[in-house]
Amino acid sequence: MELNSFFEFMQSLKMYDLTQPLSIHTPPWPSYMPLGIQYFKRIAGAHSGQGANGQIITTSNHVGTHIDGEIHFFASGRSIGQVPMEEWIGPGVVVDISDSVNDYDLYSPELLMQKAEIKKGDILIINTGYHRYAWDQPESDELRYFVKHPGPDPSFHTWALDMHLKWIGVDCGSADHPMNTIIRNWHPGSFNEAEQKLIAKYGKTWDEMFPPEEYYQVMHLKLFPKKLVHAENLGGDIDKISNKRVWIGLFPLRGIELESSMCRIMAWEP
Repeated sequence: MELNSFFEFMQSLKMYDLTQPLSIHTPPWPSYMPLGIQYFKRIAGAHSGQGANGQIITTSNHVGTHIDGEIHFFASGRSIGQVPMEEWIGPGVVVDISDSVNDYDLYSPELLMQKAEIKKGDILIINTGYHRYAWDQPESDELRYFVKHPGPDPSFHTWALDMHLKWIGVDCGSADHPMNTIIRNWHPGSFNEAEQKLIAKYGKTWDEMFPPEEYYQVMHLKLFPKKLVHAENLGGDIDKISNKRVWIGLFPLRGIELESSMCRIMAWEP
């Protein structure tokens, strides 16, 4: 492709921001430190007319749209800054299952593949529809967003590895089902609701469907050692590219010690 043609092609692309707005009001994953922003100097407060606004930020890495790094759950893994940018960028698909899942539901590889074309080596973004309950949305519901969102079925994590996915993104609080995390213990009433729904649909208790020794935080504990990580709390323009194949880029801090990182996630469509 000639240089001028290349620039014309790039200018013709539609760009979508899949990032949730970041604010001191953005809730972190439960039990994690929220974002704090404090001015340590202001324009009018400095001497000799050299005023400037300056801020100090305190936060965990798990506030708003962020990528979990391998060392978040795997001590021998790579930090965020050790991962080449090539691994964060590439072809992918935004699969919209929002019309097929509700509170506590499970999603399967088969459901995702019915909705859109998923290729080996893809970046996979899953639109559960639960971004509409994020802190900045008209239907904001923090409990539903973190405690009741859908999650992967028992076959999902092995399928993801077989597909050699580059990374996974979800528009809710975790890539794991909340009842396969510590949230199960923190919200026993919600766990009872989830289990009764599971029994009614599948005829199995939660531990029969998800033996804890195998499925506790399976998306983190089983996949991070295999270099398959995921981004959480996506949102923004995600509904505008439902079930489309796009070019996706994730841009974290180049933090050599970072176990995870807040990031910007973008998608481009011809």
